[in-house]
Amino acid sequence: MKERREAIETIIKQYLPKEEGMASSVMAAMNYSVNVGGKRLRPMLMLETYKLFGGKGAVIEPFMAAIEMIHTYSLVHDDLPAMDNDEYRRGKKTTWVEYGEAMAILAGDGLLNYAFETALRAFSCDGADMEHIAKALSILAGKAGINGMIGGQVADIEAEGLGDKVTLSQLLYIHEHKTAALIQASMMIGAALAGADDDALSTIEQAAYEIGIAFQIQDDILDVTSTFEELGKPIGSDAKNNKITYVTLKGIEEASREQKERSNHAIELLNSLNNRGYKNEFLTDLVKSLITRLK
Repeated sequence: MKERREAIETIIKQYLPKEEGMASSVMAAMNYSVNVGGKRLRPMLMLETYKLFGGKGAVIEPFMAAIEMIHTYSLVHDDLPAMDNDEYRRGKKTTWVEYGEAMAILAGDGLLNYAFETALRAFSCDGADMEHIAKALSILAGKAGINGMIGGQVADIEAEGLGDKVTLSQLLYIHEHKTAALIQASMMIGAALAGADDDALSTIEQAAYEIGIAFQIQDDILDVTSTFEELGKPIGSDAKNNKITYVTLKGIEEASREQKERSNHAIELLNSLNNRGYKNEFLTDLVKSLITRLK
C-alpha cells in the first residue's frame, strides 16, 4: 500500500498546474487541496483494475490524476460553510479556511475543469487507443455529473431538512451517487482503458457499487466512533448537520453487518472474474482492507 501510494503521489504531482501567471493564486489553492493528502483510493483502484485486465502503459496516468482532482474538488466544496462547514480535513485546515471562501469555490471549479484537461492528455500517450479513451472520458463525465456525484450531493443537501423522514431508498441514492459513483468511475475507467468487454465492465460496475456503499457506511460509523486524531477531521459532523446516516437509521450493529456483507459481495464479484482469467490479488486485498479501515 505504501509503495503504491507513493508512486501514485508522484504521478499526481506531475500533472498539477504550475503556480504562475495572473491566476497563480487559484493554482496554489488547487495544489494545496490536492496535496493535503489522503488514501489515494480512487487512482489506486483505477490502476489495479487496469492491471486486472492486462493494461500496460502510461495512458492510465492522466486519468489517475484526473479522478483525484475531481474527488478533491468535491471535498473542497463539501467543506464550505454553505455545505458541511468543516474547518479541518486530514488534520489540516480546509481550503476555504486557508484561502477564503471565494478562492475555495474557484479552486474547486478549477480542479474540475483541469481534471478534464488532464484526462485529455491520454490521447497523446504512446499506444493510445482512441476508442478506449473516449469510453473512459464518457464514464468520467457521467459518474461525476448531475446523474452521478453531483446528483448525490443535491439529494444529500435536500435530505438535511427532512430529519427522520429520510427513507432507506433515499439514503441509498445519496450513497450510490455521492460516494459510489466516483469509485465506479475509477474502476470502470481502468477496465475500459485496458479493453475489457461490456460484460466484464458491468461486473466491475456492480462490484464498485458495493465497495462504494460499504465505504460510505464505514464513513458513517467512523463519524460516530472515531476521534479527531485518528480521522484527521471533526467527528460528529453528520449529527451537527442533522444528517440521517446508516448509523442513525439502522444503528451501529446493523450498519456494520451490512457494511461487511456488501464488502464480501464485492469480493465475490471480483473473484467471479477469475474464471475468465482475470486476477489481481492486491485489488482483492485492497477491497478487504476497506472493511476494517479506521480512517
